[in-house]
Formats: sequence, C-alpha cells, structure tokens
Amino acid sequence: MENVYGNPHSQNISSKLTHDTVEHVRYRILEHFHTSTEDYSVIFTAGSTAALKLVAEAFPWVSPGPESNGSRFCYLTDSHTSVVGMRKVTTAMNVTSIAVRPEDVCAAETRGTAASDPDCQLLHLFCYPAQSNFSGTRYPLSWIGEVKAGRMCPVSVPGKWFVLLDAASYVSTSPLDLSVHQADFVPLSFYKIFGFPTGLGALLVNNRVAPLLRKTYFGGGTAAAYLAGEDFYIPRQSVAERFEDGTISFLDVIALKHGFDALERLTGGMENIKQHTFTLAQYTYTALCALRYPNGAPAVRIYSDSEFSSPEVQGPVINFNVLDHSGNIIGYSQVDKMASLYNIHVRTGCFCNTGACQRHLGISDEMVRKHLEAGHVCGDDVDLIDGHPTGSVRISFGYMSTLEDAQAFLRFIIAMQLHQCDGQPLPQTTPGEVGAPSESEAQDAVPATMDRCSSSPRKDAPTDSGVSNDLPTTVAAVGLCPPLPMATRTQQTPSEKAAGVLDGGLGPRVITNLYLYPIKSCAAFEVTKWPIGSQGLLYDRSWMVVNHNGVCLSQKQEPRLCLIQPFIDLQQKIMVIKAKGMEPIAVPLEENGERTQICQSKVCADRVNTYNCGEKISSWLSRFFGHPCQLLKQSSNFQRSAKKRVKDQSAGSTATLSLVNEAQYLLINRPSVLELQQQLNASDANGKEELFPMKELISRFRANIITSGTSPFEEETWDEISVGSLRFQVLGPCHRCQMICINQQTGQRNQNVFQKLSESRARKVNFGVYLMHTSLDFSSPAFLSVGSQVLPVLKENTEHHELPASTKHQDVIS
Repeated sequence: MENVYGNPHSQNISSKLTHDTVEHVRYRILEHFHTSTEDYSVIFTAGSTAALKLVAEAFPWVSPGPESNGSRFCYLTDSHTSVVGMRKVTTAMNVTSIAVRPEDVCAAETRGTAASDPDCQLLHLFCYPAQSNFSGTRYPLSWIGEVKAGRMCPVSVPGKWFVLLDAASYVSTSPLDLSVHQADFVPLSFYKIFGFPTGLGALLVNNRVAPLLRKTYFGGGTAAAYLAGEDFYIPRQSVAERFEDGTISFLDVIALKHGFDALERLTGGMENIKQHTFTLAQYTYTALCALRYPNGAPAVRIYSDSEFSSPEVQGPVINFNVLDHSGNIIGYSQVDKMASLYNIHVRTGCFCNTGACQRHLGISDEMVRKHLEAGHVCGDDVDLIDGHPTGSVRISFGYMSTLEDAQAFLRFIIAMQLHQCDGQPLPQTTPGEVGAPSESEAQDAVPATMDRCSSSPRKDAPTDSGVSNDLPTTVAAVGLCPPLPMATRTQQTPSEKAAGVLDGGLGPRVITNLYLYPIKSCAAFEVTKWPIGSQGLLYDRSWMVVNHNGVCLSQKQEPRLCLIQPFIDLQQKIMVIKAKGMEPIAVPLEENGERTQICQSKVCADRVNTYNCGEKISSWLSRFFGHPCQLLKQSSNFQRSAKKRVKDQSAGSTATLSLVNEAQYLLINRPSVLELQQQLNASDANGKEELFPMKELISRFRANIITSGTSPFEEETWDEISVGSLRFQVLGPCHRCQMICINQQTGQRNQNVFQKLSESRARKVNFGVYLMHTSLDFSSPAFLSVGSQVLPVLKENTEHHELPASTKHQDVIS
C-alpha cells in the first residue's frame, strides 16, 4: 500500500528498494537466531523441504572408489519424510545411507566414540531433528558440537562429519542460539512460526561450509556471467545469490520482518513462548495421564520419550491414541471426526514420520508392507488394520494457545469417552462454540486415582476466557464410564408398523420412501415415483454449490445448505429453489448448449466438467449465505466413471456417477434406524419427549432408498437386490462422517447421533449401503416407486456370527 516493489535483479528504484529490504530481512532472521552474516548465510527456499533437497544436491559427497568407501549420509530414524527422502539423491551417487536409532546415538554419546584417522578427507553428513515432529521429543543440541569435533560419531567411519539440524518444528516455539550450537545447515519453515507466509522457508548455511557446496543447475540471478553458445558460467560470489535460482518470493520475504516484529511485540520473545507452550502441554499431558475408566483402564495411550518434566527434553506436542474401557485403540479417523464436531482440529496419521510411528506404535517393516497391500497409504483415513493402529492423533500448542484451549480439548476427550455413569447424554455445543461439556458436567465426573504427579500452568497463563476451572490449575483426576450397552428393542408406533417395520418379524421388504438431492448437500426432494437415469435417480446430485474459489461446499463447512430446498418440475423442465426469507427462483434442468461455457471442477478427488448456472442464482445464493457462491451443474455430455467395477458389466464399460461421493444410490433400512433411535432416546434422562423422531433421523442419513426390512443392519449382509426388473449390486457399507450430526430441518448440530452410532457399531460408524446398477435397459423408461418389493440376495458364506447382534438368532431369508 505504501511502496512499489520490483524484481530485485535490476537497478531501478523499486528493484533497489526490494533488494535492500530483502537484505535487511536476512539480517533480521540471523538476529532472531543469535548470529550474523559473519557466520551464516540465509538462502530463501520454497520451504524446509526445498532446503533439505538443496543440501542433498549440493553437499560434496564422495562416491566409493578404489581407495575409499566414500561418504556416509546418516539420519535419525525419528526424522521427517523430507529428511529420509534425501537418501534418493545420495543413492544416485552410490553414497551409503544409514538410519540410526535415537538410542544408538545416545549410546555413542555415552561412549564418547571418536572418529579414526582425522586426516581423512572423506566428508559425511549427519541429520537429526532438534524436535521430533511426531512426539515432540527434543534431542540434545550438544550433539552438534560433539559430532563436528569428532568426539561422537553416529557411525564409526574415518572422515569429517557435518551436521544438519532440522529445526523446522523446534523453532516454532523455542529460541535457537546458533552462536552456541553452530550446525552446518539449518532448514526452516516460516509459516510454522507465524502461520504466514506458506511456501517460504530458508536454509541457514554456516559460512565455513558454504565454499564446499557444489551446484550444477543455474537460474536467473545466480550468474555473474555466462555464454549462451559455450560452456562458460561464472557464479555470483554471494552464497545466497548463487543458490537462489530465479526471482525469490520477495513480497513474502518482506512480510517476514513484520512477522518477527509482531511476534516480539505480542509475546516478549521466544523464551516466553517456550515456557508458555511447554506449560500448557505439561498441564494437558498430566490431565490425560490421569483419565481412567472405573475399571482402572487408561483413557489414552501417550507416545512419548519423556515425562514432560522440562522444555529442554520435550516440546509442546502430545501424540496419543484414545482407548476404550477394554484397552482397545479407537481409530484416529474416528477421533478426528468427533473432534471436528467440537470445533477442534487435530492432526492424525503418521505425520510424515514413519520411523517414529513404527517405533512408538510397534509397526514392523513387514506390517508397513501389508498395510500398503491392504490399501492403506500415508495420509488416508484407514486407521485400524486387524485391530492394529496405522497411526495416531497429535495436538500441538503455539504462542497463541491458551489455557482455555487446553481445557476445551480435555473436555472433548472426556465427552468422547464418557457418557456419565447415570446414562446422561453427551453435552451439546452450538456450531460456533469451541469445547464440549459444561462446567458442572466436568465437576460431576467420577474421581479416580492418578499415576503421575499433577502440574500447574504458569500463573500468568491466560485465564480471562470465561472458562471456570472445573479442570483446575491443579489437575483433578477424572473417571470414565464405559459405553452404554445396546438398548433393548421397544414396542413400535403404529406408523412404523404401517411402514412395514415388523419387530423381528418376516414381513415383506418394500420401499417406503424415495428421496433425491438435486443440489449436493442441500435438502431432499421426496417423491413416490421417479425415473431412473444412467447415473442413478434422474437429477440426483446433478448440481453443487461452490465458493468463490470454485471449491464444492458441503454441510461440513456450511450447515445451512440443508435449508436450501429444491423442487424439480419435469414437465416444465425447471428446478425451483426455495429458502426461508428468500423469493423462490427457477433454474433450467438442462444447459443451453450454444451459450454454455464448460469449466472444470473437483468432486471427491475426481475431475468433473460443469457449467455455471448464471449470475441470477449466484446472487441469490450469495445473499442467503452472506458470502460469494455459485451454482454449478455437471455437464450432460460428461461421463464421470465410478472407481468400483460392477458385476456383470460388459468389458470396457464402466458405471457413471453424478456429483455423488461414491455410488449411484444409498439405501438405509428402517429397522436399523429404529434401533439407533431407541438407543438415542434411551440416553435421554428425562424420558419425556422423543428427541429424534423417525423421519428426522432418517433425513440425517441422506439416503435415496428407504426400505422396510425384517431386522436391523441386515442390509449389510446383502450382495444384490432386485426391485421389479431392476437389479442393483451392493457395493458395501457407507462410512459416515460428521454430517449425520446435522439436523436437516434446522441446520443445528448434535453430537449424540455420531457418538451413539460409533458405540453401537464397534466404532465403525457404518450406516446404510451403497448400490449400483448391474444392468440397465434404456429401451423403455425405468422407474423406482414407493411400495415396490425389495428382493435381496445374501452374500456368499454369510454366517450367523458375522451378523449384527440383533440378527444372530433370526432366520436369514434369501
């Protein structure tokens, strides 16, 4: 707003201003780490990963030869993926890579192993993190000097060792004094310190090492001179200018100065941040260790190498898995979904640190390979395989974290695992509220013994948040109750009997309701008879609402989508959209081919061709939501192929999808809903009103086909179903997310539905099954109708012990 900045590779006024400002930022960065340009150079990179890659490519590796075994690249097993990935560069040079366990390095430190033949010219590199990004363990900074001096060697080989200190996680909450701990290379990521700017990091290079670095490629701004027609190139003298290929992100670099200034102004410095964040982590750790079920079983399993005794050995990171009362691990995906209902965002998985994940979770190399064969890849939500966890949950504290945040998290853990012993339901929160149970509920929890000492947060920790110290500064132990047993079946209402829900009987299975959802994540349109298209019910999920960036919105981000009510008029070929406080608006069912401009969008990782439905409906949606939105429709001539192949499909053909998540249809069974309803209503202490009417509960699951089956969850034993001449393959269960907690009539959240479903379904949170056409003849119109009989075919080898508890002793009819 106040200056004009230009490309720094020029001599005009704006370019000179940019160059001088960037140089000042370099000084400011080095000042932050208690050093100067006399000892270190700052090379700006695209992040800490790019900084690591730069070292791997520029380090003066010596390949093995007749006279030597070559260089060694050694790294701690508790290292980020980006460190481990450096070995691919060294492998290409025939340089040996060695992963060293933390305990082995500690043993070498104790022994004081010395390198042999100090005159040897071989150069080796040892990489280790100042702080584990998995567990928060802080490794001794003294290793830097010990390894460089030859008093300690990660591997006993002759030569000179250099040290790369991965400081990306550590410096976000702690001071690093490079005048004392003079690492040769220090990669950084600035967004981990400030939250902004992303995509900008730096490599701090010790000036004594810089002349050894080698570079092959040269980009704009790095050359003092070169010839286009001959192999002549002279690099610039400055280390930074030699390695910063092209134009750096100078506006983001300039922003760093303001980041450092704001950090200092808000906190008083990194030492204050270090003490503040550690105290919050220590407080939370102590409280988590205290949580016990009535049978004495712990509520969480914490993965740590320390007792959180000091910020010198432990950073403000807690890594854990939640346990049930029997000691079984609850998958991290389940915890993640529950946390989001309480407006708490956690990190889950292995956190790009497979080595630490294997060590702490007891995952062998063979298990990693088997997990991959089972379909698990890094970053997905496959959290348990054969009962063994594939990852964990991690929380971290930063300078902006407060005591209220820690207490809100603890209340969430308590609420997730404890229904009160007298059967009280989980406390509810409003969509904008952070935290979970009320203060009285935390106070009413059953006491239990603690096996670790309590700890108090700093006296000056923020406490003006309005949260009462029901999780006091001296941590009180809290007892946990196991999940309630499955509710017994109660007598049905006449309306349910009329719908064909015969309690344990063997009445006919029929379609009781049909719903389509023309606009993805918006309200249902109920019909009694509806035509079938190639992608499912005609016009089901054909439209979607996107934000100003073109990203598809769902009720997870915008719960009010359920208040948008579409109606389709096939005769007039329009869709009328209504919402409270808004005038109805009509949208054509099909595009005008002459004027339509096709754009590309993304749905569930699939590319889809769509077109914009116009400015009029965009303005209507934007007014309703209070922020810019657009309505897009899938192009009628675009074929989105299903990922799962359907049986009896002709060779070379694949089923097609609309804007649905996984399959053409979703089916739920009324007895399954009824069982869940009874469990939910049994949790109501008052017992005066039906908290979840059947129709309202059905609407939460957003199914297309509602059937009246004979027993709860029998649909999960089906392989196929027939409705008249139509045949459908059952693809498998629908894995539910947080959207089932949203009341489709009001847009309000209630965590009980997800919680109760999780408890009753052995933490799977499956409800309903996906269907796909097996074969469809379009020579004559096809319809689905309410009242049509549903004929299922059971899966092969279905045995009684595989069925849900409520169906074990009933006859299975194919």
